[in-house]
Amino acid sequence: MPNAPDQSPKLLDQVRQTCRRRQYSYHREKAYVRWAERFACFHDPTHPRRLNEDDIRAFLGHLASERNVAASTQNQALNALLFLYEQVLGEELGSVGPIDRADEPRRLPTVLSREEVRRLFGAMSTGPNRLIAHLLYGSGLRLSEALRLRVKELDVGTIRLHVRDGKGGTDRTTVLPERLHGPLRRHLKTVKAQHEADCADGVGGVSLPDAIVEKYPNAKTEWRWQYVFPSTTLSEDPRSGAVRRHHRSDSAVQRAVKKAAEATRFPSVMASWCWRGTRCRRGDAQYN
Repeated sequence: MPNAPDQSPKLLDQVRQTCRRRQYSYHREKAYVRWAERFACFHDPTHPRRLNEDDIRAFLGHLASERNVAASTQNQALNALLFLYEQVLGEELGSVGPIDRADEPRRLPTVLSREEVRRLFGAMSTGPNRLIAHLLYGSGLRLSEALRLRVKELDVGTIRLHVRDGKGGTDRTTVLPERLHGPLRRHLKTVKAQHEADCADGVGGVSLPDAIVEKYPNAKTEWRWQYVFPSTTLSEDPRSGAVRRHHRSDSAVQRAVKKAAEATRFPSVMASWCWRGTRCRRGDAQYN
C-alpha cells in the first residue's frame, strides 16, 4: 500500500477527535480511522476534501471487485466515509448512487440441540470463559455486550441484567438465569479481591465515558463501575495512556469455545452462535 498523503496524519487526528467527541467505542474509532486512511491512500495524492461521490463509489467498487471484501465490510467502509465527510469535514454528500456491491452469501442459521449445548458447555474448562458462554446462551447477550458488563448492571436480587449501549446504542433489560447466580457471586468475589489489589498498587482505575469521568472523577476506581469480566493482565489505555485493567479479550472466549467444539467433534461453525459476537437464541426453554 502506498504511503498516505501529507495531509493524512492531520486528517486521521480529526477523525479520532470526532469519534471521541461523539463517544464512539475504541473499536469503532480504529475502524473509521483505518477506512479514512485506506480511502486517502487509494486516491493519493488528492486530499479527500477535493474528492466527491464518484470517488467514493470507485473506492467501494474496488473493495468489492479487486479486494473481494464481504458485504458487511463494504457497508462499514461506506458508513466510515459518510462519517468522514459529514461529521469530520463538514461536507454534505449527495447520493453515492449505485455501487458494485459485494456478494452477501445466504446461509442457513446454525442451531444446536439441547444435548449438543450441554456437551459443548461440559467440554469447557471451569472459569470466566465458560461463565461468559453461559451468559450468551442464557441471557441472549452478544459477546461484546457480555465483555463490557459492569458490576452495577448485574441485579441478582431481581434476576435481571441491564445491557447498556448495546447494538445501535440502545439499552435493554434481559433475564439473568437463576442457575448462574451462585457462579456469578463466586466470580465477583474473586474479581473484587483483584480490584482491591490493583487499587493498592495504584492501577485500579477503569475506562469510563468522558461525561462520567468529568462528573464523577472518582468513579473509575469504584467497585460498581468495574468490568464483570476483567482482563488477566494490565495494559496501557490507547487513548489516555493510563495503565489499567480492561475487560477480557473476545479472542480468549472465542478460542475457548472453539476448543470445546473441537473436543466434542462439532464443526467449528456449529459454535459460531457463541463466538462470532452475535446474540445466540436459547434452545433450552428449561435453562432458567
